[in-house]
Amino acid sequence: MRLMETCCEKCTHTSENPCRDYIDCRLKGPLCHEDSSCKSKIAEARERRIQGNNDITIRIGMSTCGLASGSQEVYDTLSKELSSRGIRAELLKVGCMGFCYAEPLVEISRRNGSSALYGQVKAAEIPSILEAFLQGEAKGAMAMRVRGDSLQGEEKIPLLSELPFSRGQHRDVMINCGIIDPDSIEDYIARGGYSALSKVLKEMTPQDVINAVKSAGLRGRGGAGFPTGLKWQLCRDAKGEKKYMICNADEGDPGAFMNRLTAEGDPHRIVEGLMIAAYAIGASRSYIFVRAEKAQMARRLMTAVDAAERYGILGNRVLGSSFSLEMEVMLSAGAFVCGEETAMISAIEGSRAMPRSRPPYPATSGLLGRPTTINNVETLAHVPTIISNRDYFTGVGTEKSKGTKVFCLAGKVTRTGAAEVPFGTTIRQLVFDIGGGVANGKKFKAVQTGGPSGGCLSEKFLDVPLDYETLQSAGSIMGSGGIIVLDEDTCVVDTAKYFLSFTTAESCGKCTPCRIGLKRIHEILTRITEGKGAPEDLNQLEAMSATVGNTALCALGQGAPNPVLTTMKYFHDEYATHLLQKSCPAHVCPSLISYKVDSGLCIGCGLCYRNCPIDAIRFEEVFDERTNTVSKKPVIDQSKCVRCGSCYSICPKRAVLKE
Repeated sequence: MRLMETCCEKCTHTSENPCRDYIDCRLKGPLCHEDSSCKSKIAEARERRIQGNNDITIRIGMSTCGLASGSQEVYDTLSKELSSRGIRAELLKVGCMGFCYAEPLVEISRRNGSSALYGQVKAAEIPSILEAFLQGEAKGAMAMRVRGDSLQGEEKIPLLSELPFSRGQHRDVMINCGIIDPDSIEDYIARGGYSALSKVLKEMTPQDVINAVKSAGLRGRGGAGFPTGLKWQLCRDAKGEKKYMICNADEGDPGAFMNRLTAEGDPHRIVEGLMIAAYAIGASRSYIFVRAEKAQMARRLMTAVDAAERYGILGNRVLGSSFSLEMEVMLSAGAFVCGEETAMISAIEGSRAMPRSRPPYPATSGLLGRPTTINNVETLAHVPTIISNRDYFTGVGTEKSKGTKVFCLAGKVTRTGAAEVPFGTTIRQLVFDIGGGVANGKKFKAVQTGGPSGGCLSEKFLDVPLDYETLQSAGSIMGSGGIIVLDEDTCVVDTAKYFLSFTTAESCGKCTPCRIGLKRIHEILTRITEGKGAPEDLNQLEAMSATVGNTALCALGQGAPNPVLTTMKYFHDEYATHLLQKSCPAHVCPSLISYKVDSGLCIGCGLCYRNCPIDAIRFEEVFDERTNTVSKKPVIDQSKCVRCGSCYSICPKRAVLKE
């Protein structure tokens, strides 16, 4: 950073106490004043730091999804190619902007503002991409190439927001993801980071902060949607000098990764939100409880905490105030039940992660018996916006569900990824407009919302708004925001069995309804998918599901029967077909399907014969009436066939049929 006396004419720094840079000035104030010209100069300073003497800036998505798709190899190749060509460029490792389907994602921009965004980049394509960009391919527009997307070949688009996946999104939580270097506290500060914390410490009392969150209508984004301001108020009013603030980053729902994406792309936002929450409830110690399997998420949060401590933003007398806070990133043991707040408290205390009976609630008796508040990553990520620009937050959403929600699109959808949309957005808009519809031209069947404790909603719910009350009335829940799309080739009975197998395995075993009840429900579903079920099984499923839902100790057990109840309600005919006709309409349940070779389509290549693991295929002479000839074609011995599907998958002419 270069030394300078003042950043602009209104700067209050002096020659005896100069600001080292506009970014440093922001840290100390974090602004000496709120002059817009100074703010613009801070942004310019950030660009100078990034650009320096470089001609171009290249951003590469290096979150978990990017790394899994090969972004490290792309980064290494880019680094070597730039060096060999003598190109002055700044390579930035950024988080994922939600376009998981397009990873590895590379954005190249010039000083003059022209840029290009390339999706699904392979290391071998780097030389040609650089060559095309340097020769003026972008020309002031955003270019995107994504194989398998609706943007075939190359399409010029004025703005990133006009890409199909971006349309309809409203970014608050994810506003910095894919733009800043998540390991750079300077990048975060230059984008307005920690200004909300500074405002809180300089201008607001703890009660002012709570009132601001209450008036904004922020609800917990972890599942139940409990009002966040009320939660903070209960903890603040609780008796006790020592209080704790915990960030729940133990994201474990199948198909949900919004918290990981946010923390990997913008970790300082989580730290800032957690600090504001701790100030509001009167906590002096805080924890970020991270799922152990998400190593990249944990590392970036640890790096952010360390940087905040070095800059004096975290620790004793934060930003010169009387507020002090300790913060620790703690890894969970990996059990799904750790995401339940009382089980999480037990884990932090060093005990086995098992839920506790309530009352007392954590707000009055939580960690070590002291008042404790727990909010998840996404909830805390909204807090800086509410403090800095409440109207921006409340300007979208519904009357009872304000702001935005990050939904993760997974399953049989064309564009998988994370989309942040206003509450009230319909399932149809999310799946078809943003997600590109069902993959491979298949027909939409259902969506599973809310993870393993959520419900499976049929096509008739496509136009209902996504908010807490609407989903609950349909028999599902918001959950953390997972949206798993099911197509016509999905068996809903098998899907319900899958989710029950997950919750059964993840049950801590403390309460009998969850430990025994879920296992019995799973056994009944298994019988049905094996063709051994009876009509009375439906009554048993309904009765046992109601019992478990009403008597289980924690939310894991209480919500676990939801996939069963909703699939029985909205897809009753499919259950009936399994029970009465001993058939699976989607041809998924192995015990209820058989494979047959269509001799008319078969070309006799022998691939099915050579790949059958148990020699259930033999060749027999078959008379072809159309050609009046006899030839040898494969025949499947049903008494030997184990329904593995290898013959069906490998046949080049689709001559193996499911029945």
